[in-house]
Amino acid sequence: MGLIFTWRCFDISNKEQQINEEIRDRELRIVGPDGSQLGIMSSRDALKLAAEKNMDLVKIAPQATPPVCRIMDYGKYRFEQAKREKEARKNQRVIEVKEVRLSINIDKHDFDTKAANAVKFLTAGNKVKVSVRFRGREMAHPELGRELLERFIAACSEVGSVDKIPKMEGRSMVLFITPKPAKKD
Repeated sequence: MGLIFTWRCFDISNKEQQINEEIRDRELRIVGPDGSQLGIMSSRDALKLAAEKNMDLVKIAPQATPPVCRIMDYGKYRFEQAKREKEARKNQRVIEVKEVRLSINIDKHDFDTKAANAVKFLTAGNKVKVSVRFRGREMAHPELGRELLERFIAACSEVGSVDKIPKMEGRSMVLFITPKPAKKD
């Protein structure tokens, strides 16, 4: 019994458009480098016209009838596109979820320290997940955990607002706080 392997060839360059000789359509609507309509012509004539202008023929609307191609400098176009994508990534900000864990019998100073950390996370623009862990007989008193979370909400109210109200998840009561949008003066 022999094994059969199938090989698949993938195009290494991840192009979204067909360019020059890759365009196999019979008729094409051609747009010039300046955006002017040059009319409908065969792909051979369009390739000649692009070669005369020392540019590339790029299919920009393959679903149209006939497909629309543009004469442009494809290398310059790809460079500009990569530059725009890089700029968009640079302006993007990833919001992290930071977690603060409390217990029902937390002391005043420990509570203040955890609240100060949460305020610091919120001012940095991150979401905060606050969880109260119930152990043993504490499960019989979820109202104590709710009161603790209400105090925590009050401590963080200046920089954050409640995203999801406190609710039980297993042996923990969980609350999410999101940062308030920065005020623009």
